[in-house]
Amino acid sequence: MSLDGRPGDRLEGPLPVTGNGVVLEDSNRPALAPMSSQRLRLIPNKDHNPDNYDDMELDFSPSIFTSLERFLPPSMLGMPRHDKVKFMTEILLKYLPHGERNRVQKHRDYRQKIISNYQPLHRELYSMHPATTFVAPFLKAVSDNTEESFRRIMSEPSPGVFTFEMFQPQFCELLLSEVENFEKWVNEAKFRIMRPNTMNKYGAVLDDFGLETMLDKLMENFIRPISKVFFAEVGGSTLDSHHGFVVEYGEDRDADLGFHVDDSEVTLNVCLGKQFSGGELFFRGTRCDKHVNSGSHSEDVLCFIVAVTGMVLEQRHQVIASIYFYGAEVLYLER
Repeated sequence: MSLDGRPGDRLEGPLPVTGNGVVLEDSNRPALAPMSSQRLRLIPNKDHNPDNYDDMELDFSPSIFTSLERFLPPSMLGMPRHDKVKFMTEILLKYLPHGERNRVQKHRDYRQKIISNYQPLHRELYSMHPATTFVAPFLKAVSDNTEESFRRIMSEPSPGVFTFEMFQPQFCELLLSEVENFEKWVNEAKFRIMRPNTMNKYGAVLDDFGLETMLDKLMENFIRPISKVFFAEVGGSTLDSHHGFVVEYGEDRDADLGFHVDDSEVTLNVCLGKQFSGGELFFRGTRCDKHVNSGSHSEDVLCFIVAVTGMVLEQRHQVIASIYFYGAEVLYLER
């Protein structure tokens, strides 16, 4: 249970914390509120307008800090962003195993090396501009923000699988052009990059070369309102991180992908391809946490989508197999 501090209490900087996020008192500091008041709140302060952390170099997604700030004790809310970030980072790191901390730091260094050397081709992509990114019906549905408005632009070929138009063609062209430019830089610089996953040998992680902030906005302002309505039972209303990437398929690339379960609560699939043939996308049944890696069975419900021209939004633990678009690239945004 969290308790509010005394009126006027103000911390001059972050205090050390224990493994459970309890702030320890420092005898060299001015008298502060009782130690119990410095715990994270159990219930977020919905009336508090948190800071934006998009422009800061962080160990975790900026949206995590924006969400976590609502749980800070009242006496910390007025602190400078840098101090709040330090305090929240210490808490987050306490819950990471040592090996995971090392992995996070190595990946941060890897990403910083790319961003410091790669020169973007289309800088307008790196900020979210809704009017030039999304088609008008999609923007209207998000603005109305009701289940009825979303269903007006959607079809639901199978329970928990939704398809609809989302991006303007010009945005898809710019994104493909940017990815091609990044791949060109990788080849010329002989830079070894991390591929999106262990299943695909071709593709790139969009967050790694600077598109993390844009994808944060995509998730927070345009995906979360939809997932809050349709996927609330699996965390759709509290999405706070993502793994955004593009994968490439072709005769000289990966040709297909077998049945698998995405490691996400909600997955966004977008076809960005130019000219292609094929494109069958299958959804076969769902899995509970205990049987997430179980094989598919003949009695599982099979949903077969012949052409994906817009967005496919699917819930957690859908079993998917894809015969992808030859010569095409597909954007995934996973949470």
